[in-house]
Amino acid sequence: MAVKLRMTRMGRRHRPFFRINAVESRTPRDGRILEKIGHYDPMAKNVEEQIVLNTERAQYWLSVGAVPSDTVADILRKNGLTCKYMEAKKARRDKAKELAKKAGKPFTKADRIALEKAAEAKAAAEAAAAEAAKAAESAE
Repeated sequence: MAVKLRMTRMGRRHRPFFRINAVESRTPRDGRILEKIGHYDPMAKNVEEQIVLNTERAQYWLSVGAVPSDTVADILRKNGLTCKYMEAKKARRDKAKELAKKAGKPFTKADRIALEKAAEAKAAAEAAAAEAAKAAESAE
């Protein structure tokens, strides 16, 4: 049985509330759970009350091979828990970022925007230089 740590959406419309559960990987999002290990309330005003997590049970499920979803992995990381899946994913992402940088391609949207702005600035500088050269020729 493959176990995942993932969130179940609760709460009403426009007021989300999530439970962090250990579930079998084939069950639907709101399906049968094995164990509730915490909850996450993104609407809570106090940041400390947003995440309530039983770290001992989360560590147990990670030790027996449970795979956290990306969001749950971030929550676990914020609470000081790490797992091999998060580390492996970070290593793959860093390697892909390095390969993209070597190829001169943008890796993220921010990289793409920065490259576009640099190209626009370069084009504007070339246009200004061309106008200056044209003005110098007509002045002579």
